[in-house]
Amino acid sequence: MTRREREITDTNEINRILDTCKYLHLGLVDDGKPYVVPMNYGIDHDDADGHLIVYLHGANTGRKLDIIKKNSDCCFTMECNITPFEGKMACQYGVAYECVMGTGQIHLIDDPAEKDRALQAIMKTQTGHDHFQFDERMVSIVSVMRIDVDELSAKHRPLPAAMTES
Repeated sequence: MTRREREITDTNEINRILDTCKYLHLGLVDDGKPYVVPMNYGIDHDDADGHLIVYLHGANTGRKLDIIKKNSDCCFTMECNITPFEGKMACQYGVAYECVMGTGQIHLIDDPAEKDRALQAIMKTQTGHDHFQFDERMVSIVSVMRIDVDELSAKHRPLPAAMTES
């Protein structure tokens, strides 16, 4: 990371950002060409090995699934608390933000019990609630994916101090 002063290493702070953001950009590689798609997601902090799991869902057909079946390598970035700010000169303009970036392996989930767990995690991340019921038909018409995260980094850029003082 180039700007070390913006790096976040505290696990609790990273988890807060993961829980705050509502969407991510999933990066895949299709025959050597990049493909990025925005998606909402869910987080599982409780993997038995202590690794982070990111769950995604989408249609049962399409380019994203075709790519995943050929190449499970992926990356993602999620950002939240985005606040553009102005400056007196061009180079003083900027954006305050918090973000998490990661790489991993993405897999399609076939097991109905794991699909249900993933959908619960997605709804918990998106709504803050985890009391949803998914019947067999609902689960059958959606593809659910799991990213086993290999690497994770986080950073932030706060608003300039002059903008936060009243």
